[in-house]
Amino acid sequence: MGREEVIKDSRFLIIGYYEHMPNGDIIVKNFNRVILGYYRKNRDVTVDFYGKIIARGNAVGMLLGR
Repeated sequence: MGREEVIKDSRFLIIGYYEHMPNGDIIVKNFNRVILGYYRKNRDVTVDFYGKIIARGNAVGMLLGR
């Protein structure tokens, strides 16, 4: 388990969570803690739940808006 960060919208409602892993990876979860995707630091890509690359670099915020 990594360090968890709560993500809120402009009305301070929780919209999701980022779980920061010790190796630099980030797991993106929605409000219900369902995994939406990952940022893989060693490959420097953001992938969705199915493993499809959606961006080069850290674009985890895009996953919460999908």
